[in-house]
Amino acid sequence: MDSDLCYASARELAGWLRRRELSAVEVVRAHLDRIERLNPKVNAIVTLVAEQALDAAHAADKRLADGVEPGPLHGIPMAHKDTHDTAGIRTTYGSPLLAENVPARDELVIERLKAAGVITLGKTNVPEFAAGSHTVNPVFGATRNPYDLGKSAGGSSGGAAAALACGMHPLADGSDMGGSLRNPASFCNVVGFRPSPGRVPTWPDPAAWQTLAVQGPMARTVSDAALLLSVLAGPDPRSPQSISEPGSIFAAPLERDLRGLRVAWSPDLGGTVPVDRAVRDVLERAVHVFSDLGAIVTVDCPDLFGAEQVFRTLRAWYFALGLGPLLAHRDHMKPTLVANIEEGLRLTGDDIAEAEVLHTNLFHRVREFFERYDILLLPVSQVPPFDIDLDYPEEIAGEPMHTYLDWMRSAYFISATGCPALSVPGGFTTAWLPVGLQIVGPHRCDRLVLEVGHAFEQATGFATVRPTLATR
Repeated sequence: MDSDLCYASARELAGWLRRRELSAVEVVRAHLDRIERLNPKVNAIVTLVAEQALDAAHAADKRLADGVEPGPLHGIPMAHKDTHDTAGIRTTYGSPLLAENVPARDELVIERLKAAGVITLGKTNVPEFAAGSHTVNPVFGATRNPYDLGKSAGGSSGGAAAALACGMHPLADGSDMGGSLRNPASFCNVVGFRPSPGRVPTWPDPAAWQTLAVQGPMARTVSDAALLLSVLAGPDPRSPQSISEPGSIFAAPLERDLRGLRVAWSPDLGGTVPVDRAVRDVLERAVHVFSDLGAIVTVDCPDLFGAEQVFRTLRAWYFALGLGPLLAHRDHMKPTLVANIEEGLRLTGDDIAEAEVLHTNLFHRVREFFERYDILLLPVSQVPPFDIDLDYPEEIAGEPMHTYLDWMRSAYFISATGCPALSVPGGFTTAWLPVGLQIVGPHRCDRLVLEVGHAFEQATGFATVRPTLATR
């Protein structure tokens, strides 16, 4: 019964709770029991507020009994990414500098989740200041992959992805600059969606006009990710980029006929990035599903010239802006993070100007590409989950990776385009490691991407494959 409840979809749980077929207390207790049993094996949830969660569940049940109209996520338990500020709950950013930090207020996404009826369980693990796509930090250690405890869970939303895969909660919030919603979803066989910039408004943000870093949903299914997005999305006056469309446009069913859909498939971004053979083999088979569903599939890729420089320059600038003051404590920060901040501080006005011109040209080339195609398919990650003791993969297909960012190009090149991008379970390697398929759509066509991902998910069933440790 516990397994059935903890692997129920968020949409199912929301319906049962609203109709009072289950109580919020029952749902929260089941998930707390799952956390107690499995979290020691994977280290996904790093701050747990069990008593607070149960108190909130009792209060939610009382409100429903008193006739108060429930929110769309009434009684749904969630742990939040440890870079999202939560009032009264420790938020460490995976850094020794903030190991005892307790924010006084919620940030915008947490406000919206609470207003929708979410019950907070705690916080999920991240790399230090969310830098990199391997979740390990000096405060809590590493998060392990539920499908192979000797492998990485990805990052920076690695704790969220591992917790979802293990049934610790049905929905998760996350953020994505270079792949932090998509890479861990790929590694853990769950769904991660990077929305268009402005789709999920952010506040507070020291650079409210930047477009690289976004927040978005994770779930075990595309439908549940869309449900969560319906709560997270929508305009807010504190976010100057926020898109005016209401989040409710994502709450409706995602069914779509893919016949005639114009699909571009790029196994290696036009030969610009190396991709592990195991990943290519899995995704070559997955792409045939689109042909079977009636889509017109062509091998093609937009010209992504400049994406590398755009991403690296603007990321370094953003790091310097947000984290520069912390260099006074550099001895308590990981060297790669210090190097990224220093790189940003060395940037000149000309460097930023050149990156912005490249960024604009990239946008227009991709815009024109999507006049010929509806959807772009490519790998989420260039490698399957790697050994947990590695900082990052040292080579891919014989090509050396010189920094902890190099192996993430298939994700962060897409970040630079500003396009919405979905990681959906795409199959498994012969070693039974998950591989994610990345589905990218035109500028602000977020719902189209989700509809296509849902159709692929329904046709394949990969998302229903659970890690062995969670089914014992």
